[in-house]
Amino acid sequence: MKSHINLNELLGEIDIYLLDQILKGRFSNRMKILDAGCGYGRNIIYFLNTGYPVFAIDQSPEAIEYTRKLSSQLAPDLPLTNYQVALVDKIPFSDNYFDVVIASAILHFARDDNHFNGMIHELWRVLEEGGMLFARLASSIGIENKISPLGNNRYHLPDGSDRFLVDEEKLLSITSKLGGAFLDPIKTTNVQNMRCMTTWVIKKGDKN
Repeated sequence: MKSHINLNELLGEIDIYLLDQILKGRFSNRMKILDAGCGYGRNIIYFLNTGYPVFAIDQSPEAIEYTRKLSSQLAPDLPLTNYQVALVDKIPFSDNYFDVVIASAILHFARDDNHFNGMIHELWRVLEEGGMLFARLASSIGIENKISPLGNNRYHLPDGSDRFLVDEEKLLSITSKLGGAFLDPIKTTNVQNMRCMTTWVIKKGDKN
């Protein structure tokens, strides 16, 4: 066993708010984890390093190829079929399959409410009863007077980007309709009034 732990190697560039959930003891390496919209795998490095059954999807073939290579290096026993090119609103896994579903910086790319709701439906469908949905997404919380509406719940932000935005009321409503329960309060980070990112962590159902 190494006497010195290299945290950069262990954690990679993990979302600090996802790391917060790890530090709160909400994970065990028996849990099947899906990173939906994984990009180049920054949020799965810790899980690959510590023996979790990791799965991931992304619409980019290049991102999935990179993620497969990353998995081959860090967790060679995991099958490469765990990583698939797919859309978040068309997840190629069965109902109730995962203990944890991660959707970090992906939901705000929704085209409109139908697209957003389609993604939420799929993330919830593949999550097992008692499982955790961890999402980070752009919101209007705290910058309501600094954004310009584009229609379909999309807005132009002060940072120059165009995003689908949620607010507290919408997240509360969705959670209630899903029958979910909050594991943490809604938390929002305001980046110099240029954009706001909200962390939304909920449990499916009442299973302990």
